Amino acid sequence: MDNKWKLRTPTKTELHERDELVAQLGVSPVIAQLLVQRGITSKDEARQFFKPSLNSLHDPYLMPDMEKAVKRLNKALGNKEKILVYGDYDVDGTTAVALVYKYLQPYSSTLDFYIPDRYDEGYGISYKGIDYAKENDVSLIISLDCGIKAIEKIEYAKEKGIDFIICDHHMPDDRLPAAVAVLDAKRTDSVYPYEHLSGCGVGFKLMQAFAKSNGLPFSSLEKLLEFVAVSIASDIVPITGENRILAHFGLKQLNSNPSLGLKGIIDICGLTGKDITISDIVFKIGPRINASGRMMNGKEAVELLLAKDSISAKEKSENINQYNDERRELDKKITEEANAIIDEFENMEDRKAIVVYNKDWHKGVIGIVASRLTEKYYRPAIVLTKSSELITGSARSIPGFDIYRAIESCRDLLENFGGHTYAAGLSLREENLETFIERFMELAANDIIPEQMVPQTEIDALLDFKDITPRFVNELKKMNPFGPDNQKPVFCTQNVKDFGTSKLVGKEQEHIKLEIIDNTSTTPMHAIAFGMRQFNDHIKLMKPFNICYTVEENTYNGNTSTQLMIKDIKPETD
Repeated sequence: MDNKWKLRTPTKTELHERDELVAQLGVSPVIAQLLVQRGITSKDEARQFFKPSLNSLHDPYLMPDMEKAVKRLNKALGNKEKILVYGDYDVDGTTAVALVYKYLQPYSSTLDFYIPDRYDEGYGISYKGIDYAKENDVSLIISLDCGIKAIEKIEYAKEKGIDFIICDHHMPDDRLPAAVAVLDAKRTDSVYPYEHLSGCGVGFKLMQAFAKSNGLPFSSLEKLLEFVAVSIASDIVPITGENRILAHFGLKQLNSNPSLGLKGIIDICGLTGKDITISDIVFKIGPRINASGRMMNGKEAVELLLAKDSISAKEKSENINQYNDERRELDKKITEEANAIIDEFENMEDRKAIVVYNKDWHKGVIGIVASRLTEKYYRPAIVLTKSSELITGSARSIPGFDIYRAIESCRDLLENFGGHTYAAGLSLREENLETFIERFMELAANDIIPEQMVPQTEIDALLDFKDITPRFVNELKKMNPFGPDNQKPVFCTQNVKDFGTSKLVGKEQEHIKLEIIDNTSTTPMHAIAFGMRQFNDHIKLMKPFNICYTVEENTYNGNTSTQLMIKDIKPETD
């Protein structure tokens, strides 16, 4: 599929703000332009951006119900009540459970945790989980990354004498559950200054408030930030504001002194001794934690994250690595089957969305398959399977189409749903499936314009090779951590040519290892273009071409050099 390049052109105001930052900070114009694009227009904002500070974290008591939550938690601990830390089975949920359990454990001898089974109980708070709590004399449940819509289940728990503190970050409905406290910065009555926390981030704020109420130093919380960083990266929440601070210090912890459990995963991922980034979490650490809940039960992921000795950490890391290998095989098989169904669709080019269903598909990987379909066809995709008596599905979207809102508009046909703008989950009865598909496809047909179905690469700035100096690369590094709303900058250089030494590499010669020059350079710039061998003939003819790329550092045999990661190539036509 052809990729459309879209250059971000600064306005007159932005150019003025850029020049002001260049004068005030002494940074290059390109770096100043990148800051302005991110809404950073003053010297103080830039300093806070380049040097995040834990002192800039918001007061947790600004969140609605925080005082009630801490009061109930203190009461439970004081009375030696049994407390159950309850979380979803994905990375955000399991890291949140590990964080809260680990911090509260020294203050309670009656603490337990619970992860619902994806297949037996489904997403979020379950009746089975509440029954487990009742059987074990639990009187307080702290739910993490779930619960914001569990109105009937919270009522059920109240009837059994069990209180709830809900820590969630998903969109609430008009009516909130009747819990002791509902902590969610997306509440309509919230005055909390930052609404994009992960579920684990909300759990962290509860622990921050708990520490504050008991005179415990903030330093006692800092080791837990590694869990928050893993959740922020894996749950694809914006890396701005408070999340940026939490991710920055969480990555520091992960790189300097990770807990035994995360060290076990780092080792098995082959990341030992490397500078771990958000990207490493997204593609290596997160999928392995997720694999536990996808293939078996997320409980094992929490046990790993809480590991107290390196032997058990190694053993559990090997287990979840095995689950991840199994997940990959299933993911590949189901993706192929989904593509085969799509191949049979009539007028595929006219369809604005994709919905595929197979009752035998594995529930644990349908979200990944939906992502793959969205990436391949550049349309919103819903992948459905049968789970117990219900049909359950995962949805992924493209920029400009809010899939959560689209699914919400079909709520009369659904048993359950939840999620975000770009990713959502749902369940429904089989008799409603056909009507749901028709209505969803109609919504997509009305809302999506053809331009949205063409992948776009946003280019932040045009760059000459002479501008990519060690100082520039160092300034760029200070913009880390990169992620949603602070994406790694994408640059474009025009009229580049092969230096004469570029070559195909890889098992099947599918990648190009480039050595290229532009009009401003004579020394070749090193670059790698994965899966782009189709451009090799043009390049070897020494014909000019344009590239868009990110700037990376490549370390090999202890030597670090600058390398361009090519995102796309467009040959210059005569």
